[in-house]
Amino acid sequence: MNLRQGGPALIPEVVIEAAIAWSIRLHHGEPSEQTHASFERWLLTDRLHALAWERITSLSQPFAGMPAPLLSHALDRVQTQRTRRQAQRRSALQALSLGGLLVGLGWMAHRHTPWQRLVADASTVMGERHQWQLDDGTVLHLNTDSAVRTDFGPLRRVILTRGEIAIRTGADIGQPVRRPFWVQTPFGRLQALGTRFTVRLMEEGVRVGVQEGAVALYPENSLEAVHIVKPGETYLLGTDLIATEDMQGMQVDGWTQGVIAGEDMPLSLVLGELARYRAGVLRWDAAVAGLRVSGVFHLQDTDRALQLLAQTQPVRIRYLTRYWVSVGALHEN
Repeated sequence: MNLRQGGPALIPEVVIEAAIAWSIRLHHGEPSEQTHASFERWLLTDRLHALAWERITSLSQPFAGMPAPLLSHALDRVQTQRTRRQAQRRSALQALSLGGLLVGLGWMAHRHTPWQRLVADASTVMGERHQWQLDDGTVLHLNTDSAVRTDFGPLRRVILTRGEIAIRTGADIGQPVRRPFWVQTPFGRLQALGTRFTVRLMEEGVRVGVQEGAVALYPENSLEAVHIVKPGETYLLGTDLIATEDMQGMQVDGWTQGVIAGEDMPLSLVLGELARYRAGVLRWDAAVAGLRVSGVFHLQDTDRALQLLAQTQPVRIRYLTRYWVSVGALHEN
């Protein structure tokens, strides 16, 4: 599999450390207007500040759901590192991901740290989508903030460690016998039965949607397939069981075409999907979460998608900064 070449622009470690500190402050508790104003001034002082902020938030968004004591401890660690000026960039990123504090809490670390990219054969950052063709002819799409490894021998295996993928299995030409194609996840295995399908790693399981062919589901704690997913069906695979997944009107594979598309979707679902492609924070009030939305929203420009929602729904989009956006009722007090 051909991977892209080249690396990111170099950012001084002091700038990285400052971005880490801001990330924790803004995601911890209820930051004041003064804090937001100070952050805005810092962000606009230097283009490297904005670049560092975008990278840090793409690596670790969001942190608001993590325990407050851990966030406070992480901020103290970063501040100490900045004062001493001895911390290496890697140590600072470890402080942000709380790797040292969460040793032994494997699943929490899995959810909140970007280690999967470091050992991946292919990966994307937040807001990026990419497509590869594998040696067997399979077409592999990676959605935003995703990572996979591949293992092609007697079997064809794609190991999903982060995010979401779409697969169109190849004919495996050149092999004496067509090799079985498997997708491995933390919740179980999937066997492709001549197919096109999507797989998304979520907190509670793996969401599997089939567009063509069929996919056999093997929960982690089962040696046998417990269900065959057919075209048009979407299921959630857990370690012990499976359940049908209600897509609430959204096309499960729309992202492969660069869009969120559907009919009668709850606004909270659309905003939640848009948030996956944006650095920073996108929040919405409970009062607008249940509004019903139909249409096509392009992922290439999420700000434009938000403006389209403001034009078609009774909502107001408020930009505190480019990286802190709130959606509320149009006539809220």
